[in-house]
This record gives sequence, C-alpha cells and structure tokens, in this order.
Amino acid sequence: MANEIDTKCRLDKWLWAARFFKTRSLATAAIETGKVHVDGDRVKPAKEVKVDQVIHIRNRDFEIEVSVQALSNIRKGAPEAALLYTETPASIAKRENAKLTGENDFAQRDRGAGRPTKRQLRDIKKFTGI
Repeated sequence: MANEIDTKCRLDKWLWAARFFKTRSLATAAIETGKVHVDGDRVKPAKEVKVDQVIHIRNRDFEIEVSVQALSNIRKGAPEAALLYTETPASIAKRENAKLTGENDFAQRDRGAGRPTKRQLRDIKKFTGI
C-alpha cells in the first residue's frame, strides 16, 4: 500500500505517474534507449527519483526538461500529475522557440495526401541533399 506522500519512487513509475508515458513499459523502453536523462546522466528504470532532480525527456512528439517537486507511485488525474513536476525556464523557452520556428513540423504531411509523386520525391531529395 502506498501512502499519500511517497518517500521512494522508481524513475519508470514516476514518469508513468506524472503522465509523460501511457504505460510503465513505454517509460521503461524510453529510459533504456537513452531518451530520459536524470541530472545529465543516462540511468536505468529502477533508479530512485529524488525531489529537486532535473529530468530531461526526449520523445518523438516533445522534448522537455522538468524538476521533480513530489514523488508518486500511483497514477492519478492530470491536475494531480502536474503537481509532481515543474518545467525549467530553459525548457519553456526552447519549446516556445520551436513552436515559433515550426522546428517539429519539418517532415509532416497532410493526412490523406497520399504518397509523394515522382516529381515531389525528386524535389524532396534535392532540398534535403540526400
């Protein structure tokens, strides 16, 4: 049974409880493939998370750096999960800059647009230099 205030928490459980990943297995896979760093170091899924540690999470959809504010082994609603961490100012600035420049939208195609034509493929290859 977990208390309201947890004293120990595994990294994969914390990432799941903080709602960065849908399942613990996805969180574990992200940690093992080096997409999650704690205080700048690669870690294992069983690493114990402590308050005030900085966790850098890189995913296909987002890149975020957060500071741990509280520990939890239980997944709760989004408002309670948001209380477990605060995003660092550098991360906020980086996300805002990426939003303005469209950095994350470089390879997206409209849904239903189908495969590129031969001419479009040539243009893509010419533009990217492949």
